[in-house]
Amino acid sequence: MNTPVRLHGLSKSFDGVLAVDSVDLVVDAGEVVGLLGANGAGKTTVMRMIMGLLRPDGGDLAVFGAPPSRASRREIGYLAQGLGLYVDLTVAENLRFARQAYGVGSDRPTDPELADVGDMLVDELPLGLRRRAAFEMVLQHRPRLLVLDEPTSGVDPLNRARLWDRVRDAVDDGAAALVSTHFTEEAQNCDRLVMMHEGRVAAAGTLAQIVGDRKAVSVTTDSWADAFTALDGAGMSVALHGRDLRVTGSDPAAVAEALGALGGILSEVPASFDEVFVELCRRG
Repeated sequence: MNTPVRLHGLSKSFDGVLAVDSVDLVVDAGEVVGLLGANGAGKTTVMRMIMGLLRPDGGDLAVFGAPPSRASRREIGYLAQGLGLYVDLTVAENLRFARQAYGVGSDRPTDPELADVGDMLVDELPLGLRRRAAFEMVLQHRPRLLVLDEPTSGVDPLNRARLWDRVRDAVDDGAAALVSTHFTEEAQNCDRLVMMHEGRVAAAGTLAQIVGDRKAVSVTTDSWADAFTALDGAGMSVALHGRDLRVTGSDPAAVAEALGALGGILSEVPASFDEVFVELCRRG
């Protein structure tokens, strides 16, 4: 069976500005690949090229072993940031539209809570239920590839967990999933990660591989505000954790030098994924 997604050296520019720069990416069946990055990192542009909605300027792109096409789109469940729901139709009418478009599916949601609001207009639903309705449309034709663009944005933690359960269920049934997010805490839901910054891949691998043995320097000081100013002024990646400071990308000696007479108690600790992500983005 052909690999669902394979990108090599993919590039795209808009008005002379490079939005995606030589991106390599593979998504296999039975795995969730997380595409992480801040807004403007190039995640949506990559997804739109996979869908065939944008034409790459350079590089190779294959979806199920061939260039994106109408046939490949029938095998994809695509959730755009705008959700793709008709807000002036009911939940059941939206599902009916999707069923007729794909020739498969049901007007009746499998999500019990959505079934209770099937006759309500989408415009009347809270955001959490709207996103669940969008997932229902995306999944009902049993796609072999899920392309989900920030699917949990703006959703409360409980509904976010429910949506991730649906992604995992589809992948456990053999689908592949490419999920973009700017929530670093969602990395744990992914089998592999591709971190993007300013259109390029900053790091790729499992969460454990990306974090590796990277360390942060913890700084305990009564003058934490002055210490923060000194470290930030020295160009270091510094964040406040409670009343302690954490510095990534620098060793204790460099941190001590930047602190100078302010001093403090310094210790090396394992870096968090958030800290690694910020540091990789700072490096570009």
